Amino acid sequence: MDLRRIPSLPPYVFAEIDRLKLELRRAGEDVVDLGFGNPDLASPEVAVEKLCEAARNPRNHRYSTSRGLPNLRAAICERYATRYGVELDPETEAIATMGAKEGFCHLFWVLVEPGDAVLVPSPSYPIHLFAPAFAGASLVRVPVAPAHELPSALEEAYERSTPRPRVLVLSFPHNPTTAVADLDLLRELVAFARERELLVVHDFAYADLSFDGYEPPSILQVDGAKEVAVELYSLTKGFSLAGWRVGFLLGNAEVVHALGRLKSYLDYGTFQPIQIAAITTLREAPEHPDAVSAVYRARRDALCEGLRRIGWPVAKPQATMFVWAEIPEPYRALSSLEFASLLARRARVAVSPGEGFGPGGKGHVRFALVENEQRIRQAVRGIDRELHLR
Repeated sequence: MDLRRIPSLPPYVFAEIDRLKLELRRAGEDVVDLGFGNPDLASPEVAVEKLCEAARNPRNHRYSTSRGLPNLRAAICERYATRYGVELDPETEAIATMGAKEGFCHLFWVLVEPGDAVLVPSPSYPIHLFAPAFAGASLVRVPVAPAHELPSALEEAYERSTPRPRVLVLSFPHNPTTAVADLDLLRELVAFARERELLVVHDFAYADLSFDGYEPPSILQVDGAKEVAVELYSLTKGFSLAGWRVGFLLGNAEVVHALGRLKSYLDYGTFQPIQIAAITTLREAPEHPDAVSAVYRARRDALCEGLRRIGWPVAKPQATMFVWAEIPEPYRALSSLEFASLLARRARVAVSPGEGFGPGGKGHVRFALVENEQRIRQAVRGIDRELHLR
């Protein structure tokens, strides 16, 4: 039969590196996997203990609620009040999602339809492209870096778009480029959206992973932001709850309500013991992201300083769990997929090809800091041995 949507998906270039990595490992090769951004740090012990306790109670085995438990919504609003000084109503301005990715994708079902246009960052985390596309909207790509040039780039993209976009996707700190924003930039972007009657969807997945004194601001800290913006927050990265799938949509009450109506037809929420454990984590382990950030900072330093020593200078990111690197000079004739394949085959290091994040990712690769420092140093030695950059 003729399938819908799936045939229109582009080739998934990350799958080629995964296939190559598996092929090498089956042949007995030791591949340092810095490709897939799959957090490797253990979940907080308090979360695991509460999960086990709640799972033993048969009352928690029934359906939950698609909006999330009231106490879970209250707990995330408490975190926003404490960390960002943002007051949110847990009944009208917060909803739980099955991770930020699910929330982001379903959100676009209520925001756009065929004939609409969406401003998206370039390069882009793939779901930022495919969620609007799955809903039938056209994409208007805007270079996300350097971040200080984003307002003028948005103005240009908006003016050349037909039809005029109705949604602006933002994500700071940014995956894959690691670009960051300050509150002044977010104020500019909120003003831009208000003047053009755009809704801003800010994916704040890396809110809790930052280094060297930088603290990522929430877009909801901007005065009046709730009139034109919603924000997706996740416990995946900073709280090491990747497989638990706990996320939130926060902000504009009308949009939050619309997603809640849609979800009421689609799901009954995350397994209730997971929600209960998430409540406990937010309230009893609020400093856990600090320890997680310290681990990623040490890994960042091991990778960036190591690459610099062998003749591949890359900038140290201020946030996220990634390093975004331009392909070094001797290899710039290669596509990012060809270069990533070379690293896997010769250096035994897996990375993500930049072109997998859209056209704006050409000429780059992304390292995910998901192996320990010893393994990262091993990766640097392999790159040094095979690429001869110094």
